[in-house]
Amino acid sequence: MEELEGYQEYIDKSIDWLINMLPHLILAIIIFVVGLWVIRFINRIVRRFFDRKDYDETLETFLQSFISIALKVLLFVLVVTQLGVKTSSLVAMIGAAGLAIGLALQGSLANFAGGVLILIFKPFKIGDWISAQGVEGSVKEISIFSTKLNTFGNQVAIIPNGQLSNGSIVNYNMEDTRRDKFDIGIGYGSNIKEAKDILLKICADYPDILTDPAPEVYVGQLGDSSVNLTLRFWAKNEVFWASHFYVIEETKLRFDNAGIEIPFPQRVIHSMDGD
Repeated sequence: MEELEGYQEYIDKSIDWLINMLPHLILAIIIFVVGLWVIRFINRIVRRFFDRKDYDETLETFLQSFISIALKVLLFVLVVTQLGVKTSSLVAMIGAAGLAIGLALQGSLANFAGGVLILIFKPFKIGDWISAQGVEGSVKEISIFSTKLNTFGNQVAIIPNGQLSNGSIVNYNMEDTRRDKFDIGIGYGSNIKEAKDILLKICADYPDILTDPAPEVYVGQLGDSSVNLTLRFWAKNEVFWASHFYVIEETKLRFDNAGIEIPFPQRVIHSMDGD
């Protein structure tokens, strides 16, 4: 009999708790449903905003996902709080979980932060030729955690974004034009002015070498066995290497035709007579 009375008391308390909890439960459901609708509405606004702006596609996808997740976490906190869970306890629990995850994923979080910085500040874009972390190549893919480069030999180099964002980056495609520097030595018996005129004529004959800024030739150094000339010229990025190799080949051909010597390193040995 006492056991039945105990069950009845438990059932009564459960019913009372349910009656008291019912308004909170109904309100939590309403908050949840309305919150989902608001999140979808905000996501549509964000998508329309990015459609009107010319941002990087990877950055757009990341920001949309981040905003959606942040709003859902906020909705979860509101619903759980409405059900009677203390906000302070919930915040402490989320903070402890976040700290544990952060300690376990320090490297990944650094790469994540680096990826966000790269996507926001855009030091390079897909297709650019860059030099970073001792690797040169064309940017193939930019993700949140790493960047892929296609090297000159068509290998794929994967660089963590944390290292990439904290190191030096040389972007060869940031500007439309590039300046080349070509050093060539001529013999001391050769005519310096003639050699300089030939180098400038080579540049003038090639349409892809820019005339503004104009090519320049200087005597850069008086070496041990040669007079070293320095040629500087500008070309568009897309024809830079073709211009570079053209100048090298034409210099050899035209110097040979003009009888201008391109000396190789040599050493003169004097024999001393012991007498």
